[in-house]
Amino acid sequence: MSSFAQQAANSPKTALESVEWLEYRSFGADRKDLPRVLLIGDSISGQYFDAVVKGVEGKAYVTRLGTSKAVALPAYFDEIRLALSQNHYAVIHFNNGLHGWDYTEEEYREGLTQLIKLLRTLAPDSKLVWASSTPIRTGPPMFEGFAPNNVRVKERNKIAAELMSRENIPVDDLYSLMEPHHDMLKDGTHYNTDGSTLLGAQVVPCVLKALDSK
Repeated sequence: MSSFAQQAANSPKTALESVEWLEYRSFGADRKDLPRVLLIGDSISGQYFDAVVKGVEGKAYVTRLGTSKAVALPAYFDEIRLALSQNHYAVIHFNNGLHGWDYTEEEYREGLTQLIKLLRTLAPDSKLVWASSTPIRTGPPMFEGFAPNNVRVKERNKIAAELMSRENIPVDDLYSLMEPHHDMLKDGTHYNTDGSTLLGAQVVPCVLKALDSK
């Protein structure tokens, strides 16, 4: 085990949520005739997953690792290693930031730094693309207000943007995309069909561009 993964595994702080979950879905799992894309994220990634599957059809197969684990949580790195052990991925489109509120932003920065190192170590040939975290809002009416934790979402996005700039990793800015669209929310975090369509319409060309660069 590498030193940074060992550091995460040995972390004395393990802050779990009341419900933790993991979803791993791999389309074309039995095929090797096309490159493969890995989407790493939380429940928001599930909202654009189908659009990416359809949008890259005939060009790539898509796998999704959806998880509630915070990027500073040791178990998160176990899940990443599991996904990376299953396939070689031409493109990894990844996000983490809407979970793990018991971790500080400095711990978030350290966890995200370790994640980049892990991806670069275990998937050195993969094209990495970071997705910023989407806003969280509150209502009524119509989720027009921002939830208190949205300040932290913006701070985490800022931290991530600085790290990605330093590491020359392009950013798919989903926050700016969805910030004006409180009308597309079905709760304070998740989107209705129109919102999911809008997310997919941005993620698909971003993934295709990364595939073309390979």
